[in-house]
Amino acid sequence: MRYVVIGGGIVGLATAHRLVLDRPDARVTVVEKEAVWGAHQTGHNSGVIHAGVYYKPGSLKATLCKAGSASMVEFCAEHGIAHKVTGKLIVATDEAELPRLRALFERAQANGLPVRMVGPQEAREYEPEVACVEGIHVASTGIADYKAVCAKLAEITEKAGATLRLNSAVTGIRAGEREVVVRTTTGDIVADVLVNCAGLHADRVARMAGIRPPARIIPFRGEYFELRPDRRHLVNGLIYPVPDPQFPFLGVHLTRMVDGSVHAGPNAVLAMAREGYTWGKIRPRDVADAATYGGLWQLARKHLRYGITEVRRSLSKRRFAQSLARLVPAVTAEDLVPAEAGVRAQAITPGGDLVDDFLIVAEGRQVHVLNAPSPAATSSLEIAKYITARLPV
Repeated sequence: MRYVVIGGGIVGLATAHRLVLDRPDARVTVVEKEAVWGAHQTGHNSGVIHAGVYYKPGSLKATLCKAGSASMVEFCAEHGIAHKVTGKLIVATDEAELPRLRALFERAQANGLPVRMVGPQEAREYEPEVACVEGIHVASTGIADYKAVCAKLAEITEKAGATLRLNSAVTGIRAGEREVVVRTTTGDIVADVLVNCAGLHADRVARMAGIRPPARIIPFRGEYFELRPDRRHLVNGLIYPVPDPQFPFLGVHLTRMVDGSVHAGPNAVLAMAREGYTWGKIRPRDVADAATYGGLWQLARKHLRYGITEVRRSLSKRRFAQSLARLVPAVTAEDLVPAEAGVRAQAITPGGDLVDDFLIVAEGRQVHVLNAPSPAATSSLEIAKYITARLPV
């Protein structure tokens, strides 16, 4: 059986890796348009190994993230990849947030996670500079070098006999009853089964293959700062606010990375390109895709105030610092230096709803991963098992 995987991020590589493990006679090809693996969402995230606190019990995110946090730690340990199980604090900074915090605690318990409610004094035992009225300590949260995970997955998969093509952009797909032909800039690939893990371009790839996706990818830029090196001591691990349950975004937070740097963010604003890592990156096709999509306008009508808040914070380092200071009062605007941004591929339905769960569509001899933002990196090894179990043998 011949399999072609489109997309060389962590989900695509993990899927190819699982295929060569489970089906040693399979012929697997991975195509990636960039010159390196994990160039986009994988290589621009905060490096967190999520525990699975936020996700609806029984959802794909809840089940795959919980299992994935364990399998990712195991994979990193086995292959000598930088990682650490640090735990994290989710904190309520005023009394009004306590009902949401306690509801989140109940959800975490329903997901079977190692969590504890902590008061202000105990919270400061973990994070001496934190401010809160109450918090949740999540023991199984960690951090990892996901770029290194991608490199190792590619190495193992190629050694097992798969064909991996970088600098190979997909230009067209012809899907028949018995086989699929993927046209690329490095030649055609004929396969029996297609797996679409194209991330920011997953809906476009699905349409190329004759699939009508139930949602459209809209790019949101996640903007980060870092703490100056002499201010990194303000954060020991990970400090998060209580999230707004209406949104998949977790709010600006503080994360000590595997290299010791402390990232602050992300803010979330609409990007003007699917790979729009800066305000100046504008791609007319991507702007038109978003502007002509009724689902985005419906979303904007529902959540205009939230969007304005994010834009204001994007334009003002002072506002960004104020958001962080709610968590750690010692943080000031002078402590922040710009860091690399990321772009989240967020699927939105025609009715203007954010697709909250992973969205994986199987049709005939094709599987399309149409929504896999955070915690996809954490969950990637388990997403790969889920996909592979649904592929023809």
